[in-house]
Amino acid sequence: MSSHHIVREGQEPALLIANGEACSRELLDQLLEWSPYVLVLDGALDKVLNLGIKFDAILGDFDTYNQDEISAMVQPNTEVVYTPDQEKTDLEKGLEFLIAKKFAAVNIIWATGKRSDHYMNNIAILARYKDQINLVMLDNYSKIYPINSGYKKHFSENTNVSLIPLNKVEKVKTSNLVWNLDNETLDYPYRTSSSNKVLATGIVEVNFDNGILLMMECIDLH
Repeated sequence: MSSHHIVREGQEPALLIANGEACSRELLDQLLEWSPYVLVLDGALDKVLNLGIKFDAILGDFDTYNQDEISAMVQPNTEVVYTPDQEKTDLEKGLEFLIAKKFAAVNIIWATGKRSDHYMNNIAILARYKDQINLVMLDNYSKIYPINSGYKKHFSENTNVSLIPLNKVEKVKTSNLVWNLDNETLDYPYRTSSSNKVLATGIVEVNFDNGILLMMECIDLH
């Protein structure tokens, strides 16, 4: 389970599997172990079935297989949710489905890589739903999530972190980073706080006045 999440009423985060670049089997298995509910977007169905992943529901506009074909491919107790609305992406519809089911948190995988337009839009979706459900997007290289002012989290020394604004974020103040911010403004695309590092093992704190700010915990893999 992501340590970012605050678990409410005993709920662990749901797991939402999108249709971008697949993550490692190790990361996938770690998330499946902690997930009481797995939702698959229909574009990932073939890949999920080939990997033998058990899931609770599949959702989408079913443009590859129709509803009857999908029902025949999945386990009998799997919920098949047809969402034809073309004004929203399947990821948006998946998040709204989990919100309606009263999940407090969701881990999202396979939502990065492949098409850059999808990846960039998925990042924006994190911001749009941040006040309705706790979201973390993960892949082999990064953990991405929106934060609120007053954010605090324990990190190990030298962890790579980036603070990426999605609009103008004012009076940003940080502690325990190598390059701390002191009441400064971040404004995408003009100024970000990318490729920062944790100064010492302990709590990192971030405060700001307004705006939408993403935390990215990144791993250098060689």
